[in-house]
Amino acid sequence: AAEAAAALLERTCRPEAPPEELRALRLAVQAVPPAALRPRLRHAHLAALFGLLSAGDREQVSACVAILERLLQALEPPHLVRHLREELQKGLVHPDDAVKILAISQIGRIVENPDAIREIIDSPELLRQIIYCIGGEKIAVAKEAIKSLSRVAQTQDGLEALFASSLLSDLRNVMATNDIVRYRVYELVVEISSVSADSLNYCANSGLISELIGELTGDDVLVRATCIEMVTSLAYTAHGRQYLAQQGVIDKISNIIIGAESDPFSGFYLPGFVKFFGNLAVVDSPQQICERYPVFVEKVFEMAESHDPTMIGVAVDTLGILGSNVEGKQVLQKTRSRFQNLLSRIGHQAKNAPTELRLRCLDAISSLLYLPPDQQTEDLLRMTESWFASLSSQPLELFRSISTQPFPDLHCGALRVFT
Repeated sequence: AAEAAAALLERTCRPEAPPEELRALRLAVQAVPPAALRPRLRHAHLAALFGLLSAGDREQVSACVAILERLLQALEPPHLVRHLREELQKGLVHPDDAVKILAISQIGRIVENPDAIREIIDSPELLRQIIYCIGGEKIAVAKEAIKSLSRVAQTQDGLEALFASSLLSDLRNVMATNDIVRYRVYELVVEISSVSADSLNYCANSGLISELIGELTGDDVLVRATCIEMVTSLAYTAHGRQYLAQQGVIDKISNIIIGAESDPFSGFYLPGFVKFFGNLAVVDSPQQICERYPVFVEKVFEMAESHDPTMIGVAVDTLGILGSNVEGKQVLQKTRSRFQNLLSRIGHQAKNAPTELRLRCLDAISSLLYLPPDQQTEDLLRMTESWFASLSSQPLELFRSISTQPFPDLHCGALRVFT
């Protein structure tokens, strides 16, 4: 089979090869393991196949892409980038999405290889094309470009190349495409910033992080909602939290929650802002965050007491996050009867709300009731027992009835509470 594929390869790579030979080659390479073709594969073959991509005939392009996908697997990433850099670069700007995906996925292989990534970092033209792929229509191409650039930025030289050279202006040009592409660039910047304090410095010095933070306080409520998710990701690392605190961003977010009272559109962004604090409390210290930003706990309670299912869902999730460790449980316990009343509302929702909200309530309840064995002191056990009793006049019966329902996810949710 390898012999036949190699013979077809020779014939197909002639300038006037008939389309049926291309179809035959496509079938032949699928039948042979790529490694078996490696000894017979010459650069001229690949160059010819890449050349056929520019001919523009749909069927021909699709056959060539399928053949190249198979053949390129036989090549090691350093070989790919040294001998086919120009072809890959052209592939990134090809009008056909299948060719773009072929090129960007090969670049994905190259950046994962420590010997080959160096060559990408030293090719500003290629990096520029990858940056412009973030603005592509095809989400698969954009995602792969973000992943590759994020990988490039894990090296010091890669950070220099992206943020301390003319490529920064290319990133800014791409951002100007539209809102969606701008968020993709922010997503990339946040991903890079999460790697280390050093990479956060590069991103901060580029001005892109302060632009992202600026959008939190802008007038567009939908932009706010999207940007708070990015900023929440930034808060997952210790150096990210430190940066946000130094820049006064956490205070800003707290003030926006306070100001939301008078904003009829706050429903769009409030859930994200409250979740931000929920996540912050868990990775930091629930007690410190709740004492320093009392508006957060107050807002969670208000949302849980409201009649808006969206708000109740976010509040329930946040209470589950907050009460997932002992310090957070003690913060909730300090609010005394207000939290006990809230528990009976959550128990009611777990029984009567639409399925999706019932599941979120069951998750939160199991998180609130869980105590690690080494923290099962008399006091804490008494506290969680009183919480269990507050959920319903007959809490055991409530969860037993949910666990007998023929819906696996509700069934499992109730079992988690029992566990």
